[in-house]
Amino acid sequence: MIKFAIYGKGGIGKSTLSSNLSAAFAKCGLKVMQIGCDPKADSTSLLCPKEKVTTVLDLVRSGKPFTLQDMVKESTSGVLCVEAGGPVPGLGCAGRGIINALESLEQKGAYDYYKPDIVIYDVLGDVVCGGFTMPMRKGYADKVYIVTSGEKMAIYAAANIAMAVNNFKKRDYAKLGGIILNCRGVENEEENAATLAADFDTEVLATIPRSPLFEKAEAAGKTIVELYPDSDICAKMIALADRIKMSF
Repeated sequence: MIKFAIYGKGGIGKSTLSSNLSAAFAKCGLKVMQIGCDPKADSTSLLCPKEKVTTVLDLVRSGKPFTLQDMVKESTSGVLCVEAGGPVPGLGCAGRGIINALESLEQKGAYDYYKPDIVIYDVLGDVVCGGFTMPMRKGYADKVYIVTSGEKMAIYAAANIAMAVNNFKKRDYAKLGGIILNCRGVENEEENAATLAADFDTEVLATIPRSPLFEKAEAAGKTIVELYPDSDICAKMIALADRIKMSF
């Protein structure tokens, strides 16, 4: 089983890229589970656009017994979708939702039951503490991939995430797998990403160009891989999926 986490600051496009990667792996015949670790619970919205996935935290909060099938929803493309969820706004800890989700999946034997080939944790990276580091811990993701643009705040957040990964090296946690550049068209974008990668002794695995196809696909509630299978962007997502798979 290949398990990795996608981290990045809010709004950088990590959920869009995670969903397209999930669709790319599924297109290649692999069974994929995508676990959204963001309080907004919108990681899998492009995979399950017609019916919102009930979050694990909502199931826990209900106080009623729930099954594995209540937590996991299969998309039309065959991706198994899970959303950790978050607290009522202003109350509670967002990281708690991630901890509850991952512990509940383990307790109910999700990985043994579904037997996914690929598990993707899609994690908000503005805050790298508490529950937000849970997917990095031993037994969960084996590698962390960081999504960034060349913008100053995105690079800053990416550097913080990379530092967190490095700080966990002695604990046998997830290793840094590389940088994914999601272009925004800013000046010196590729150079900024390359400098970031060099600072942490890693590499830029893929450069995803800015494209109107992302907005069109999002408006249609689909991934680019599903909606535009002959596009250059789809080819790049499949190539990135292959590169990640081959690195394990």
